[in-house]
Amino acid sequence: MTYCVAIKLNAGLVFLSDSRTNAGLDQISSFRKMMVYEKTGDRFMVLLSAGNLSISQSVREILQVTKLRAHDDEEPITIWNARSMFDVARVLGAAVRRVYERDGEALQRSGVDFNVSMIIGGQILGEGMRLFQVYSAGNFIEATAETPYFQVGESKYGKPVLDRVINPETPLDEAAKCALVSMDSTLKSNLSVGLPLDLVVYEEGQFASDKIVCIDEYNPYFRMVHETWGERLRQVFDSIEDPAWNGGITEVPIRVEPHRNQHLKKITGPDEKLV
Repeated sequence: MTYCVAIKLNAGLVFLSDSRTNAGLDQISSFRKMMVYEKTGDRFMVLLSAGNLSISQSVREILQVTKLRAHDDEEPITIWNARSMFDVARVLGAAVRRVYERDGEALQRSGVDFNVSMIIGGQILGEGMRLFQVYSAGNFIEATAETPYFQVGESKYGKPVLDRVINPETPLDEAAKCALVSMDSTLKSNLSVGLPLDLVVYEEGQFASDKIVCIDEYNPYFRMVHETWGERLRQVFDSIEDPAWNGGITEVPIRVEPHRNQHLKKITGPDEKLV
């Protein structure tokens, strides 16, 4: 499995992915889940993938040669000549469908689901930044101000901190920190996600990035994030008073109302009577 997150802000874009792939408890491998497509001064795009590794690798392989039919007098659309990120998402969706048409039936006969989820985002000269999530059927949705980030893979562990911190006004460095905390929470709770990580931070209007980083277990900043986040969570947890069932000293005691629990049954031992 894997975990990838992409964030769209007014200031730019943040992309983060792990690299672990499990083929069983006794076989754990690392494969990069991130690809960067760049034509300096014209376009900068990042692709993240999760799901079946053979499917996602096939999609990435044919993406650069996939073409959409345009008008008869126009050149077919590819990721390199598309005039909008919307068209890039269409090309990616077409690549996913091509792989399904080629491999879907054979995978089904072998009992393997056609499972792939992808995120693609970036900026093309002439329009603003855009971010899309592409599904196994090749259809896609776009990030909005109300939903400024996408996750694929093991998303549940890292979602709470994103919901509490991320909004379109969040600064880029703060969003990158939040993405790393989200990843750390996922690493802590799920063994199918693992180091090294790939991180890209893109500043709006630059069409290039000098913040493309591979993070391993020796990275001092990520180690600091891991240790500090755990310590501070524990400090906040310890600062919250324990519940007081009968009032006690807690200012807001838990109100016990037994009649609301009548649907619960008590399981007794062989020598006890059920009351």
